[in-house]
Amino acid sequence: MTATTTPVIFIHGLWLHATSWSSWAELFTTAGYAPAAPGWPGDGETVKISRNEPGSIANHGIDDVVAHYTKIINALDVKPILIGHSFGGMIAQKLLGQDLAAAAIAIDAAQIKGVLPLPLSALRATLPVFKNPANKRRAVSLTLEQFTYAFGNAIPAQEAAELYDRWTIPAPGKPLFEAAVANFSPRSPAKVNTGNSTRGPLLLIAGGKDHTVPVTVTKVTLKQYRNSTAITELHTFPDRGHSLTIDHGWREVADACLTWLTRNDL
Repeated sequence: MTATTTPVIFIHGLWLHATSWSSWAELFTTAGYAPAAPGWPGDGETVKISRNEPGSIANHGIDDVVAHYTKIINALDVKPILIGHSFGGMIAQKLLGQDLAAAAIAIDAAQIKGVLPLPLSALRATLPVFKNPANKRRAVSLTLEQFTYAFGNAIPAQEAAELYDRWTIPAPGKPLFEAAVANFSPRSPAKVNTGNSTRGPLLLIAGGKDHTVPVTVTKVTLKQYRNSTAITELHTFPDRGHSLTIDHGWREVADACLTWLTRNDL
C-alpha cells in the first residue's frame, strides 16, 4: 500500500463468509483503494472450513468482533474506510463512533441500541437463532428456505440457492441475543456513540424489501444521529433485499458507495 492509497476494510455480517466481498474488493482496487476483507474471529479461511468447524465460530459476541477489527485497524498507517453489511454495518458504526475510521458505510445494518422498531419480518428472519436459548453460545446455520426468506426474497429462487451454496457459513448466535436486549442494558455492546460530531462521514444504506433489516429500522437508526453535526446520510434501494451486496445487483450498490466516497473527498 502506498502512502496515498486509502485502505478499505469490508466487514461481513452473520451467515456470510468474508470472501463474499471478493467482487467489491476487485472493484475498489481498480478504483485506487487498498481493500481487505478479514473475517470475524473464529471464521475459517474458506467457506468449506467455516462450515466444517462451527465450534470455532460459536460464542463470539459484538465486543469480540469490535476488538478483532480494532486490532486490524491499529496495524494500519492511516485510518481506513469501513464498509459493513448487516451486523458488519453495526460494527462499522461502533468503530467510526470511536474515531477509528476515516468514514463508514453501513449497508442494511443491524439494529443499534436506541432503535426500537422490531418488524415481524425481522423476527421471522432471526427465529432460527432465537427458537433455542442455548443458541446464544452456539453457531447456527440457516437452511435454504430460511436463507431465501432472510436474504433472497427479492431475487429469483435459483439465484438465492446459488448464493446460499456459495457464501453461507454458520453464524454465532451471541450477537443477536445481545442486540435483542440492547435497549434494556445500559452497557449494551450494541451501543454506538451516535453523538460524536468529530467522527468521519457515515452513509446508511437500506434495502426497501429487506426482511432481516427492514427499511424502517435504518430510518430510525438515522434519527439516532440527530445530535451529531458530522455527515450522516441515507440512501435507499427500494427494490432490494438483504442479499444486495452479493446478488446480481451488487455493482449498483458498490458504485453508489464509490460515488458517495468521491463526493466526500474520500
